[in-house]
Amino acid sequence: MNNTKPPEFKTQFAEDVFKGLTSYPKKISSKYFYDDKGDELFQQIMDLPEYYLTGKEYHILMRNREEIGDAFASFEGFDLIELGAGDGKKTKVLLRHFEQKNYDYKYLPVDISKNVLEQLSGSLQQEFPSVDVEPQQGTYAEVLSRLSDYRERKKVILFLGSNIGNLSQEEAVNFLKKISSAMHEKDLFFMGVDQKKEPQVILDAYDDSAGVTEAFNKNLLVRMNRELRANFDPETFLHWPIYNPETGVAKSYLVSTKEQTIQIDALDMEVHFQKWETIHTEVSQKYDDTSIAWLAKEAGLEIAGSWADKENCFKNYLFKRITT
Repeated sequence: MNNTKPPEFKTQFAEDVFKGLTSYPKKISSKYFYDDKGDELFQQIMDLPEYYLTGKEYHILMRNREEIGDAFASFEGFDLIELGAGDGKKTKVLLRHFEQKNYDYKYLPVDISKNVLEQLSGSLQQEFPSVDVEPQQGTYAEVLSRLSDYRERKKVILFLGSNIGNLSQEEAVNFLKKISSAMHEKDLFFMGVDQKKEPQVILDAYDDSAGVTEAFNKNLLVRMNRELRANFDPETFLHWPIYNPETGVAKSYLVSTKEQTIQIDALDMEVHFQKWETIHTEVSQKYDDTSIAWLAKEAGLEIAGSWADKENCFKNYLFKRITT
């Protein structure tokens, strides 16, 4: 390193890259996979045969939309609050059912990206012109804080896609505590969770035969080159996923295949890699009923229902607050 003190950071990305590459072992959050190219690659990943998560959850919602809808619905109506709404593909399965049933509800998609919310609102206006949509821009914590005092009618909070798996156990408990604190007695929380399963199935989901997931991970290096004027050569790094069936933790690494020094001009730094040294980029925790019940209890929640695909690869859980 040629830095004795941190530089002035122009972006959060710059700051996190500096901190991550000066730590040991090296690490950079998977949230930085998602620039324009990363978004495009992830859309391709979701269509891959090996990446079962999206398809499994979609089919769970399709097969069980009647029962799920009955659990959500209430006499006074409800507000559907979705954290990390994205393109809304899976949520639209439920919205279409709600429309057919004439449910009294309002949809509040939450995302930090204004662009994502505008695109989703536009598609909803075309597909469901009568739906009352109220986009909420901000972080999950900001929006939940705003909505925690809302008591006019039932809230149903959605968190699809097994995003809970991207958090450590401590982070997951803290996140669920924030959800619980924003809920009142009649409110519900509906969450998608990837399940422990055949280890090879999980490994294949993060290392597809077409190499799209490899390109997705290596896009982090390309992004640092473009935005921070670095000189990474992606060809000198391996994409390496691992899975521990005992803990249920899947991790992904970028592994340097040679000793090398990388210049990052925007940060006025150089980063040295030993041969086979890693950058930890992603974690994805897999769960089962026992571990989810423990997480929920720690956060003041209890399981009120669950729905799984036929192979029990993926589950959607419904939670309510524990009342004393």
